[in-house]
Parts: sequence; C-alpha cells; structure tokens
Amino acid sequence: MTDLLTHAEYAAIAGDLDFPSAPFIDGKFRKGAGLMMATLNPATGVEIAKISTAASQDVDLAVTKAREAFEQGHWARMHPAARKDVLIKLCKYITWRKRELAVLESLESGKPIRDCEEIDIPETIHCIKWHAETADKIYDQTTPAGDDAMSVIVREPVGVVAAILPWNFPLLMLAWKIGPALAAGCSVIVKPAEQTSMTALRVAELAHMAGVPRGVLQVLPGDGPSVGEPLGRHMDVDMVSFTGSTETGRRFLHYAADSNLKKVVLECGGKNPALVLADAENLDHVAAHVVNAAFWNMGENCSAASRLIVHRDVKAPLLACILARLREWKTGDPLDPANHLGALIDADHRAKVGAYLTGQALAGGTADGPFVAPTIYEVAKEDAKAREEIFGPILSVIEVASTEEAIAVANDTDYGLAACVFTANTRQAIRAARDIRAGTVTVNCYGEGDIATPFGGYKHSGFGGRDNGLHAHDQYTELKTIWIDLTDPTEGDNIG
Repeated sequence: MTDLLTHAEYAAIAGDLDFPSAPFIDGKFRKGAGLMMATLNPATGVEIAKISTAASQDVDLAVTKAREAFEQGHWARMHPAARKDVLIKLCKYITWRKRELAVLESLESGKPIRDCEEIDIPETIHCIKWHAETADKIYDQTTPAGDDAMSVIVREPVGVVAAILPWNFPLLMLAWKIGPALAAGCSVIVKPAEQTSMTALRVAELAHMAGVPRGVLQVLPGDGPSVGEPLGRHMDVDMVSFTGSTETGRRFLHYAADSNLKKVVLECGGKNPALVLADAENLDHVAAHVVNAAFWNMGENCSAASRLIVHRDVKAPLLACILARLREWKTGDPLDPANHLGALIDADHRAKVGAYLTGQALAGGTADGPFVAPTIYEVAKEDAKAREEIFGPILSVIEVASTEEAIAVANDTDYGLAACVFTANTRQAIRAARDIRAGTVTVNCYGEGDIATPFGGYKHSGFGGRDNGLHAHDQYTELKTIWIDLTDPTEGDNIG
C-alpha cells in the first residue's frame, strides 16, 4: 500500500507539474495540425493546460512512421527477451515518475488521488510488467503431421494497432492495450480520450526513453472526428482496440467494413448485476463489496455493479449494512486523500447522470456541482435506472423472490460484461455463475479477476477479443501455418 501524502502536499505537486501538451509522433513531441484543446480540472472547471491536437494529416504521418518502424523490424523482429527488457525498463521509469503521474491523472480525470496512488499506478506498472514477461514465454506449436512433413504454427504481430482509450481509467486502459500489443511486437498509435490526454503522452515519452524505437508508440490527442475516425478508416492500420461506449464501438465496425476489414476488438458498456441470494452469509461483508462495486471511481466504471438484485428475505438487513458502510465514502476534492469519490468527468456527463436523480432516494440523490453523492434507489426491474447504463454513482435495488428470478433479472439486459453472486451454497454459486450471461462472474466478492484472467463481455458489452491474460496477446497477433515437406525429392513425388 502506498503511503499517501497530505492534501497540501498533493496540491503542491500539482502546482509544479510540467504538462505534456502536444502529439508524440516518431519519438518526439510535435505541434499537431488540429485546434488547441483546453483540458479542464473536472473538480474546479479551471483550465489545466492547452493541448495541441492532431488532425488527419497527423494521423497519416503517425501511421506512416508506425508502418516504417514495423517493417524495419527494430521492434517487431527484436528478440522477445530484448522487448521484455525494454518494457521492464519502462516500468522502472513509470515507477520513478509514479507520484507525478498519479497527480496528473487525478487532476485531469477527477479520480480520487487515493485510487490513483493505490490502484491505478501500481496496476499500470504490474500490467505492463506482466505482459513484458510473457514476451519470451508464449510458445508456438507443431501438429502431428506424420513422418513426411512438419507443420509449425507461429504467431506474428498483427502490425499497426490503433488503441482508442476511455476517460475513466486513462493509465490503466493504456496499459491494458500497450502491454500485450508491444510485447507481441506491434507498432501502436494511441488516441486518448479528449478529456484525459496527458498521462498517455507522458508514458509515450518515458517509453522512448526506455528504448522503445521511434514510431513504435505514438500518442495523438484530439477528438473522434479528427483522430478516431481517420484511424478507424485508415487503410494501413491493421487493427483497432477500443474501450468505450457501445455506440462509439459500433462506429469502428462500420469504419473497418468501409476500409480494409481491419481487426476490431471492442470492450463496451455494462449494466452489471450483484445478486444477493437468500442464504448469503455475513451481510456486512456483502455490503462492503456492494458499495465498492457500485461507487468505486464514482460509478464511472464499465464493470460497476449498478444493479443490486436481492432476495426479499435479506433485503432489509442488507440495506441497513449498506447504508452504514456508505457513511465511510466521502465525496469531494480529488486531491484530498480523505475522499473516496471525486468529480464526474465533465458538464455533459454530469447532466446525463443528474437526469437520473429523480424520485425518493434511500441515500444521496443530490449533486453539488461536479460532485454527485453516492445514491441508492429501490426500483422495479423495468425502471430506466435499472436498465440503462448511467455511469455514475447510482445503485438500483431490485427485490426478487427466488434464485431463478434473480438470474432472469440479471440476464434481462443488452449487456453482459460482469456480475457477482453472493451465496453460501457452492452448487447454487456455480449454477448461477454458469447461467449468468457475462464475461466475468465473481462469487462472494466484487472484482474483475486479475491480470492473468481475460476480461471482456457478452452481447453489447464486447466484440472480437479480450483484455488481460494470455488471451489478450491473441488479438494482437496473426496465426500462420508453415508446412514443410520432408520427403526425399530423389525418390519421386507424392503429388496426387
């Protein structure tokens, strides 16, 4: 656990930061051809910096440099152990600058500094290091081809990858994508969210310092039409890895279809259930997980368990435990380590979340500028709060009368990213985990697994692949079969 500083000490670091403010292309920062873009502190509305954004000509330049770097092979054909060493050196540089990165992330995203220090930065480092270590440990294959031939199945880097990031976990989502993509030998062009560009720019600079060759990792700040769409439509981009809304994810499928049929991997939204069955034990323990699942990162989390589906026999005592736990979750200035919740990302998102603050709340139900109190409503399963992805600190409580009804309600959604089940019955836990249509199901806890477990969703929550684990490497590689004839050509041919 990181030793947290005081609010005043974090504020002093924020005052001394050097803000990266231009696209990182071909190993250096250079002014983009796009408009200047203000990045704002979500907690105060004050401008942090102006960032020079990229335009379509910058996209073309970055793709050209990425392709050149890939074809030259200084990274793609580097010995996997050497790539591993460079990425581990990058982790050392991130560790060296971790406090600066944590404050930068908090300033730009509104995330609580305690989460940036204790979760995001350590997990970013761990993710890149984990994938670095796989670079020389994922083996290719042979098949039983008989005595007259040998078959070899090899993985090759897919080529030029465009990584499109969301604003809710800027550093961690960056690591989820560049970790396996760089370990595989790809060239990567990152488009961060407009609201949260600076930590990605700083990491690209650190990667170059660590020995990642020019053109292999580039970052293009800017908006969707100026950067995202040109990357999605570019004929020389081989793959897009996208995390964000389902609506935007669909666009990248269209871009791929309209251009070169590039590979597309989508990790999209969720309306995730937490099922508390009648025999759940230690309701205070359950409440701690439910509160964390619903309100961590202000609910701006695709795997947030925003639906509490609870058996009527335990609803009242569980809600009492939840309300007691909720008193520990303070909301306020993200740079104050006493706060568990910070500011929502921007005015548009605050307006969206605020539209759901209607009706009689069991807790919260109020907003103070960019800060929304953790809020709980008891609703019917048909209510919009129970069906639509809010992406804010709002928990919808739905009462059910049986395990079968709980599972049916859990599956009654277009999404299928994550779920959690609380029960003392092992058979019931396993049955529920199998019957819930979601990419990750946790039992008697909330979580996403760890770096070794694949993360992604069913239905509208995902498409084409998984982040994390060895499975993440599959999406950044192509499989090639090499068939070798071992027959003696002097003994005639075996054709026909």
